[in-house]
Amino acid sequence: MTSDRVRAPLPSIPDEDNKEEKVYGNVFAELESVDLPLGTTLRSVYDDQPNAHKRFMEKLDARIRNHDREIEKMCNFHHQGFVDAITELLKVRADAEKLMGQVTDTNRRLQDAGKEVTAQTEEVIRCRIQQRNMATTVEKLQLCIPVLEMYSKLKEQLDSKRYYAALKTMEQLENTYIPRVSQYRFCQIMAETLPKLREEIKEISMSDLKDFLESIRKHSDKIGETAMKQAQQHRTFNSALQRQAGTGYAKPVYTLNGRTPAHYNGMASEEGGEEEDETDEEVLTAQDLVDFSPVYRCLHIYTVLGDRETFENYYRKQRKKQARLVLQPQSNMHETVEGYRKYFNQIVGFFVVEDHILHATQGLVTRAFTDELWNMALSKIIAVLRTHSSYCNDPDLVLELKNLIVIFADTLQGYGFPVNRLFDLLFEIRDQYNETLLKKWALVFREIFEQDNYSPIPVETEEEYKSVISRFPFHDAEIEKQPFPKKLPMSQSVPQIYIQVKEFIYASLKFSESLHRSSTEIDDMLRKSTNLLLTRTLSGCLQNLIKKPHIGLTELVQIIINTTHLEQACKYLEDFITNITNVSPETIHTTRLYGLSTFKDARHAAEGEIYTKLNQKIDEFIQLADYEWGMAESDGRASGYLMDLINFLRSTFQVFTHLPNNNIDHAAMSGKVAQTACMSACKHLSTSLMQMLLDSELKQISMGAIQQFNLDVIQCELFASSEPVPGFQGDTLQLAFIDLRQLLDLFMVWDWSTYLADYGQPTSKYLRVNPSTALALLEKVYRGMKDTSKKNNIFSQFRKNDRDKQKLMETVVKQLRSLVNGMSQHS
Repeated sequence: MTSDRVRAPLPSIPDEDNKEEKVYGNVFAELESVDLPLGTTLRSVYDDQPNAHKRFMEKLDARIRNHDREIEKMCNFHHQGFVDAITELLKVRADAEKLMGQVTDTNRRLQDAGKEVTAQTEEVIRCRIQQRNMATTVEKLQLCIPVLEMYSKLKEQLDSKRYYAALKTMEQLENTYIPRVSQYRFCQIMAETLPKLREEIKEISMSDLKDFLESIRKHSDKIGETAMKQAQQHRTFNSALQRQAGTGYAKPVYTLNGRTPAHYNGMASEEGGEEEDETDEEVLTAQDLVDFSPVYRCLHIYTVLGDRETFENYYRKQRKKQARLVLQPQSNMHETVEGYRKYFNQIVGFFVVEDHILHATQGLVTRAFTDELWNMALSKIIAVLRTHSSYCNDPDLVLELKNLIVIFADTLQGYGFPVNRLFDLLFEIRDQYNETLLKKWALVFREIFEQDNYSPIPVETEEEYKSVISRFPFHDAEIEKQPFPKKLPMSQSVPQIYIQVKEFIYASLKFSESLHRSSTEIDDMLRKSTNLLLTRTLSGCLQNLIKKPHIGLTELVQIIINTTHLEQACKYLEDFITNITNVSPETIHTTRLYGLSTFKDARHAAEGEIYTKLNQKIDEFIQLADYEWGMAESDGRASGYLMDLINFLRSTFQVFTHLPNNNIDHAAMSGKVAQTACMSACKHLSTSLMQMLLDSELKQISMGAIQQFNLDVIQCELFASSEPVPGFQGDTLQLAFIDLRQLLDLFMVWDWSTYLADYGQPTSKYLRVNPSTALALLEKVYRGMKDTSKKNNIFSQFRKNDRDKQKLMETVVKQLRSLVNGMSQHS
């Protein structure tokens, strides 16, 4: 009966005894049942009616008494059988004790007899257990020993740094051996250790790779040096072959890193069936200088570990960083050629290694990656070379840099890298090289000009004459006929300049070599650079020389002679270039030399400087003039300064007889220069004398001073009429003083009526006298006369003529002013 069973309440009618007995009978039955819980039953007893507990206790006592009577009846019924059994048992006890003794004795004797058997049995059992355990152990060890052997092999491989084999061993352990004995703890430890060993191998191999990268960074210089040396040797060898075969300019053939670029030289057969002879020299490769095993090993390890992409990315990233470091030059690289050589060696070494990695590994670096690296490097190299080469002022250093760039370009071209931009850069550097050459030759020309004595070259013997004409193309039939000793018209600087121009052409040619250019292009480059030397450098040096203060008229005359002969030598310079390049000067694109215009300009500058120096000398003499402008009468003779000036001019114009006059052109030139110089000097003298008269600081002039001035002008006219320089027609030179002459005649004759009457007429006697000039001078004379009158006021009544002259002057002044005013209004 369950605990949640609901029992019916006890009957509430006290007189119904039978029903009450039945109810309590059921309650007692439930209490006597051990399977039913008592709680519900007792609750029904106590919760039914008042006094129910008392009646229940009474019924319970009655029930207990009934059970006691039944127990007593049962005991009485079985008591006799129990007594009989006890009696029988007592009888058996004695026999049992006897039997017990016998059994105990038998057991003792049996135990004593079985002790040895038991011991032997236990030993057998123990041996059987050991045998079973040993068999089990052997069986398990047979499974474990291969695992341990493989692990031992793994350790040995790790110790011997055979990491790729160690990874293969790990793979076998994990896939084959460990799964067979995975239940053992040491296998679990081993399985947990293998990933750590893999990471350790990765770290070790990565460390080896880093050491390798550091090693190749240190050895790049040596690798590049070896590669460039081989390229240079092959270039030299091929150049010798080309010179023998007469093939001209061609690309070199050389072997680097075990590979030969696809270039062909002039020795190749037309059929293409013959192969070049192999050189017996040992060709060093990148493998000979650097151990590449770390990078191979690391690549295999990461490939086995399934992490090849990580390794490739790391390697390429590190090589890009190294490339940037290699491309970073030293700040003083431009100072020596060794700085450039080391820079190029490192770059070549870097790309030789990359080329080897490209061909020795499958995909670690790709052609696209190396091309990307090269394009980045090429841009940086060009920028660096542009910057550092611009600091070079030594043409020899620039030439060595050019040779290094050519070898550098040819070396990398052998590995398949495009180098056209490097050759384009060489053309930029060529212009800079020419600039440095021009600067160097400017110093050479200046030194030659400074050391020249600007006098004709004296020749004492035939040997000296041949020595001069061997250095300079001079041929003159008249001079050759003259006996020794004799003089050549040019000075020492002319053959020296000619030789230096040829040296410049040689120096310029050195840069054009090995640029893989045609003879026509080289000819054009030589002619253009020579033109720059003539038109800019030499011309500039000549112009500076001509302007130097210490260069006198004699030196200027010699400079004119020198430039004439240098001009004539230009055709020999063109022939010199033609002989070098074998390019005919009749070629349509051939550049001509501009030396003719250069030397003509220099001659014109020298002539102008002659005129300028003459005028300056005239000014110096004029400054010595010391007229007494208030003198009553002249001295009767010309001033001393003027006579000195005329004597200087006479001696100076005699110098022009030394100008080259061996032929008609020279004679015409010398006559023109002398005539122009003489006319310029006379005009400048006339102008200076006129300015002296009209000087604003000069307030008054006496007629005596004008008479003295007239004597000086007469000397000037006599000098002009004496034909100081031949070739003037009539009185052409005297016309330089016509303005002064008419002005002085007007005052000396005092012919104002004629001047005023004929003014403006083309046939006027005083046509060259300007009214303003006449007025200015007349006012000075008028002031001088008035000043003289004041000083002699006591005798003024006796000088009626002077007073009449003053009145006339006043009248003339008024008329001149009206003319001047009329001219100004008309204009």
